[in-house]
Amino acid sequence: MSSLPQLELSLDAAPEAELPKRLRRLGLPAGVPVKLTRNRTVLVSFDPRGALRLHAGYAWAPDSVLEAILKFIKPRMSRVDRITARRVFLSFPVERHAPVRRRRRTAAPAPVDLPILGRLERLHAILNERHFAGSLTTVPVQLSDRMERRLGEFAVNPGGSDGVITISRKHISRDGWESASETLLHEMVHQWQSETGRPIDHGTAFRRKARAVGIRPAATAEPRASAEPRLSSRGLIEECTNVWSAISEFLD
Repeated sequence: MSSLPQLELSLDAAPEAELPKRLRRLGLPAGVPVKLTRNRTVLVSFDPRGALRLHAGYAWAPDSVLEAILKFIKPRMSRVDRITARRVFLSFPVERHAPVRRRRRTAAPAPVDLPILGRLERLHAILNERHFAGSLTTVPVQLSDRMERRLGEFAVNPGGSDGVITISRKHISRDGWESASETLLHEMVHQWQSETGRPIDHGTAFRRKARAVGIRPAATAEPRASAEPRLSSRGLIEECTNVWSAISEFLD
């Protein structure tokens, strides 16, 4: 007899359609919407004021994996319990059941982008030391021409590793480096969530950490009457002044 956990669905069931019912049976509150995704950015995301977002592949997961997801998003769980639950649901091969559309392999950066990427990488190192005591992993930073309203993104692979931060090229040229520095720090807070076993979301823990590092939690740009950079606070002005002073020590 196989020791593998059995999927608790009938042969006639449509797994993706049944998933919300299964989650509610396992304890998800009735008022929480369930949204399925097919991307490589975040496999599980929960906003207490919004919805539970799951990779569609979890529709084929056994109840033990779904229970781990519900445990992971439960408020006031210990860090050890969250990390244990995270290991359980990350071990389930979601892409085997709901493959994502593969992106084309990223080409080598254009020579014109190298100074921008170098500046972003130095900023990451400086902000890591200043706000996270150097605890964050050094991750690749890349530029995107496709981001319109979104300013940046932190993504992890389904295995929970190989994080990458992407910053909108249009955002840097339109809003300036001070604003781009705030966006990078925003994505580093998501990186901190990932590396400390927390859900990657904009919930209470994110907002608390964002305030602690001196940024606003918003994930999109505020409307601007002109192309001039608009800073969110006096603290950000001081922060960026200090950052650029530090960067000048590296540049020559």
